[in-house]
Amino acid sequence: MHVGPMEPNSFPYSLCISAIKDLETLVEVAAQHYFGDNKKWNFIAVTEATKVLVRLILFRNSGYKMLLHGGETPNIEKHSDFSSSQHNVGGFPKPGSRHGPNGLNPWNLEGRALSALSRFGENARMSSDPVWLRRAEHQQAIMEPPSSAIERPTLSMILSEKGVQGALFLMGEVLFIIRPLIYVLFIRKYGIRSWIPWFVSLAVDAGGVGFLTQVTKSRDGGKEQHYHLSASEQDELKRRKLLWALYLMRDPFFTKYTRQRLQSTEKLVEPVPIIGLLTAKIVELVVGAQTRYTYMSGS
Repeated sequence: MHVGPMEPNSFPYSLCISAIKDLETLVEVAAQHYFGDNKKWNFIAVTEATKVLVRLILFRNSGYKMLLHGGETPNIEKHSDFSSSQHNVGGFPKPGSRHGPNGLNPWNLEGRALSALSRFGENARMSSDPVWLRRAEHQQAIMEPPSSAIERPTLSMILSEKGVQGALFLMGEVLFIIRPLIYVLFIRKYGIRSWIPWFVSLAVDAGGVGFLTQVTKSRDGGKEQHYHLSASEQDELKRRKLLWALYLMRDPFFTKYTRQRLQSTEKLVEPVPIIGLLTAKIVELVVGAQTRYTYMSGS
């Protein structure tokens, strides 16, 4: 009996998240124009909450994989921790398994010879068979274990198999997802010039990245296993650490420190004909972008 693979999730989460991020800029501009600087944060909080909800659904439906670029890039790489623990895939043994359903190894020399003969007979009928393409696809689906039929890890599976390691990974990823909403809610309550939203957002960011870093570094000799990240997930973790530089561009740090440094540099190179003009334009662009984009960047 041929067991077909599970149907992939048809909802375009990545496209939806990108659309919400683009819509958020439009919502901010419109809300600031019609309702003012203070009330615009109510509308921004709604869009951030929508984005958090979509990301949490994506995080769950993807088998609790790390979100790449906030979910805008699909994470299609398999976790070796869970794929290696599953001996059968869709009712068929993996190529690394020693025995098949009948006690024989379908991947040894005898099995490969029988498979080759079967494919040879199938190819001989292709010229006269009007539905050869359908049969070829069906034969390939039978011989190759469907990758999408691998059981998707659940929350209980991660906690039971990974223990503390899995819990730390889940906490770190959830903190990364909800951090922008927390930041906006604290700005809505205390204002953009307050240090409270800045420190709370930094603490949530540091906590999330700290959990993920601890998970990849810790090696317990007991039941807990070392949590492996794929190459793309390791790059994503590095990207999140680099995004901490944006806190230099967020108020009140920008107004009190970064802007003063930029202005002093601008005055220093102002006498230089070309460099002074370019520096003034760069500072102008940085100040203009800071007021609108830095709080959303990295979210």
